[in-house]
Amino acid sequence: MQTPEHGGDIYSASYRLDYSVSINPLGTPYSVRHAVIRSAASLGQYPDVKCRDLRAKLSERYRLPAHWITCGNGAAELIFAVAHSVRPQAALLICPGFSEYEKALRSAGCPDIRSYLCSRTAGFVIGEDLLDRITEDIDIMYLCNPSNPTGIMAGKELMVRILARCREKNVLLVADECFLELTSRPEEHTLLGYIADHPNLLVLRSFTKTYAMPGVRLGFGITSNRKLTDRIRDSIQPWPVSIPAQLAGEAALDEAEYLEEARGLIAKERYYLRQSFERIGINCYDSEANFLFFEGPGNLSELCAKKGILIRDCRNYRGLGPGYFRVSVRTRRDNEELCGVLSDIYRTNGHYLTDGA
Repeated sequence: MQTPEHGGDIYSASYRLDYSVSINPLGTPYSVRHAVIRSAASLGQYPDVKCRDLRAKLSERYRLPAHWITCGNGAAELIFAVAHSVRPQAALLICPGFSEYEKALRSAGCPDIRSYLCSRTAGFVIGEDLLDRITEDIDIMYLCNPSNPTGIMAGKELMVRILARCREKNVLLVADECFLELTSRPEEHTLLGYIADHPNLLVLRSFTKTYAMPGVRLGFGITSNRKLTDRIRDSIQPWPVSIPAQLAGEAALDEAEYLEEARGLIAKERYYLRQSFERIGINCYDSEANFLFFEGPGNLSELCAKKGILIRDCRNYRGLGPGYFRVSVRTRRDNEELCGVLSDIYRTNGHYLTDGA
């Protein structure tokens, strides 16, 4: 079986539950769905190429100047736009990590892509030795916090030291915080407060996971570096954010209670999944995100698919191989069904258990 590049490939097979994508388990807010419906009245006109109203609401939400904010067709578009605007000769990636960083760098012709490997023996945690890997011959570094696919959070003190080291060595740090809003204490870990004094910092965020709206592509980046902002906007296609996406984003930013409820649910259900996995005999890692990273038999995704459950096979992440998986955190009813399926697989397919990592 060919390993899918991403989760959410619901169009290739029948399924009951999709655990391969990690989005808000509360589902898309009503206000967002209603905003998309209302947008139909404006489909006969071009969208605002500058996303003025959306950027104004983002500015108010994060208390940062609107001209620091660039919106795009999902965070993925901005990942590529940054690479094409910088045209780096050398880059540093944390592995395992989101595959789109390397794709973006290769598409921009970056000849030297280096990897810092978070090892299994160290629990896939970023160590202080990363600081020594940030050298003056590196142009850009992508770092996702919490990590995708492990969900492990780098400590704030270490992140600040990484940022300072990048500034010292003139390295652009692209801090991907697309999963951060769904952690328990996002305000304690974000680097948004450092943007004003660090022109070498770009923070990426996405509406996709936070507001369960992957079908409406919307992400944004924030940096105080005006030259970088201009180059990024020049690298993006005209009218990158549709009218439905802009209105959906504006509506989503008013959903403060929805976010608080989601964070509580995710923390509770992530704990339930960890406890259930341990009882089944599954080795999982200390995620703080809305998903759980774990080890299992190499063909676990196929075994789950036969029972109508889609999980994320992580073998295509650099630094990983067969036997690593990720599942989203969903509602209790869904999580009970997932754990029931996994328990049955482990009980009836014990001879597969030596096939993992």
